[in-house]
Amino acid sequence: MQERKHVQLNDIEVYKTAFNLSNFLWLRVEQWENFARNTVGQQFIRAVDSISANIAEGFGRHGKKEKIQFFRYARGSVYECLDWNEKCRIRKLLAQQEYEYVFSTLQKLPKMLNSLIKVTNMNLQQ
Repeated sequence: MQERKHVQLNDIEVYKTAFNLSNFLWLRVEQWENFARNTVGQQFIRAVDSISANIAEGFGRHGKKEKIQFFRYARGSVYECLDWNEKCRIRKLLAQQEYEYVFSTLQKLPKMLNSLIKVTNMNLQQ
């Protein structure tokens, strides 16, 4: 009989992707001038940080419904970040290549989160 491995937070690909994206954006936003950093930057960072933070919080919850609710909060933050990313493109706060990296990463996250929700729903009783 094979022993089941307990999944760790860092084993979850969507968590790692969101965590890395938030750190990428942090390094960009901290270079902006005060006005941009204090308006768009702070809100964009809060939103992008909340993706991985909600995944982590959901991971730490006991009940299936609670876990899934936090994963859904993370998905909502992804869509908020898509809005902030567009504003950054229009306001020329991110280089085109940076914008495209953020956009493509954000585009992947909802599907990854939906998979996490589905696996959680199938594997947990309550």
